[in-house]
Amino acid sequence: MVEDRITDGRRIAELLASEIDGRADDELASLAVTNADRDVEPAVGGARAFDISFADEDGDPLERLARVFVHPDRAHLEFGQGREAAVDAAGEADLRTRPKATTPAKTLVFLERAAAVKRGVSVVQAAARDGGIR
Repeated sequence: MVEDRITDGRRIAELLASEIDGRADDELASLAVTNADRDVEPAVGGARAFDISFADEDGDPLERLARVFVHPDRAHLEFGQGREAAVDAAGEADLRTRPKATTPAKTLVFLERAAAVKRGVSVVQAAARDGGIR
């Protein structure tokens, strides 16, 4: 049997955006895909595709939780809020992470195939719980 794996970064990001915008359960009800670049081209170093932001009841963005970048063979999320929760949830979901040495510090979570998107959503939910607007 042939196993089909989607490893196209742009497609992985599209699936993630659909999950974030298409679900209204738990923390996802207060999140929205914002600042989307519909013409983004994957880049080896990553190209910003969209942001995941806390949103008000009308869907207007309030504060950014994470940014999503696309590579030719994967996507990654860059968390500025809820970083510790993102690392913990990613570890439980068997997703690769690494810190980004910037000021302020960021945490990167990698989605290396489409099958990782649902696990990536659980990381977003954990980060939203931890880094949410208070």
